[in-house]
Amino acid sequence: MPLRKIIFWLHLIAGVVAGLVILVMSATGVALAFEKEVVAWAERDVRRVTPPSDVKRLPLDELLAKVRAAQPEARPSGVTIYSDPTIATLVSIGRTNGFHVNPYTADVQPQGAKGTRAFMHQMIDWHRFLGAHDAKRPIGKAITGACNAAFCFLALSGLYLWWPRQWTKTAFRSITLFNWKLSGKPRDWNWHNVIGLWSAPVLIVLTLTAMPISYRWASDVIYKLTRSEPPAQAGPPGAAPSVEVPTPPSGTKTLSQEALLASVQKEIPQWSQITLRLGGGGGPRGGGGRLREGATNTPPSEARGVEARAPQAVTFAVKQSAGAPRFATSQITLNPFTGEVLRAEKYSDYNLGRRVRSWTRFLHTGEALGPVGQFVAGLASLGGVVLVYTGLALAVRRFLRRKQTASNFTAPTLETTAER
Repeated sequence: MPLRKIIFWLHLIAGVVAGLVILVMSATGVALAFEKEVVAWAERDVRRVTPPSDVKRLPLDELLAKVRAAQPEARPSGVTIYSDPTIATLVSIGRTNGFHVNPYTADVQPQGAKGTRAFMHQMIDWHRFLGAHDAKRPIGKAITGACNAAFCFLALSGLYLWWPRQWTKTAFRSITLFNWKLSGKPRDWNWHNVIGLWSAPVLIVLTLTAMPISYRWASDVIYKLTRSEPPAQAGPPGAAPSVEVPTPPSGTKTLSQEALLASVQKEIPQWSQITLRLGGGGGPRGGGGRLREGATNTPPSEARGVEARAPQAVTFAVKQSAGAPRFATSQITLNPFTGEVLRAEKYSDYNLGRRVRSWTRFLHTGEALGPVGQFVAGLASLGGVVLVYTGLALAVRRFLRRKQTASNFTAPTLETTAER
């Protein structure tokens, strides 16, 4: 059997088997292309503030104290401040809830655009887990991972199949330009070829960069190919590895959060966004929790009826406004008693493997290249929707035609054979 025919049938079978899941992932990919921007626009009324001309930002400790007073049942899990003076401070409650707080007046507003947020969460669940929840999520993730790999094969094999066998003007136009006069099967064939040819390069990037998200081995391959050491991982994914804090003299008090924030701002002057992880919200405390402001270091021998805990370092996540990719985040870990930097993990310090791994995450969404990249990723995802429709339509016609051909065939009877 010729190679082209083998590839064609593999392409056809992969498309039929994985088509519906690819359709779901492509459609949700279109919806998620500008997720953050859409949510920010939808809740612009509570996210934006007007900075007073003669008033400075409230100290971080005072701001959090007023939030706790206004929302006594809330347990903040993190706080994010922005260099843009017109953006409210975000106080997170768990992973999905929070409040927007005016950094000048401490006016607390709940997150807006609940409908938009709920819709985007649904899109993420379907995109990654096919809408599965709790214990069924690993199954959904396994299916989307396998179908993403199939989608990658479809894009690669499609480039081979769609390319014209003969370099004529008519053949080249039929796969590069739409013919709006066609209908039925010729139209589907034209659309499948044209959209496939133009979308395939982007779809290959989107599917390949999704592989490390779906499979640990794909992430390990990046580090092996770049001969880089993977980062140490301690605790939950995304949590900074624990850092030992030198034991201070007995009675030493911790610095205020505002003072620690100032240390981070001094370490990275060109910051655009700084997030401090707190211990509330039921989230992990390791690497992000800390002793409360003014707390005194008490030796274990002096602790009464309370389990002694070693002092915990304070970790800030920082995004820069210049000097690094737009998606890069630095982790700055401080000594809560002195403000000394115990560890600084900046993008410029990452090895090649970790940099490539960071790029794959945000190339998949297009965010690595800004709004243009997001638009191209969303447009290619829309192309994926049309490819699934036209591909399945062509496959159904092919199978129906083969079935009709088989039913019209009349096998010779014994009598006819004998007469011959």
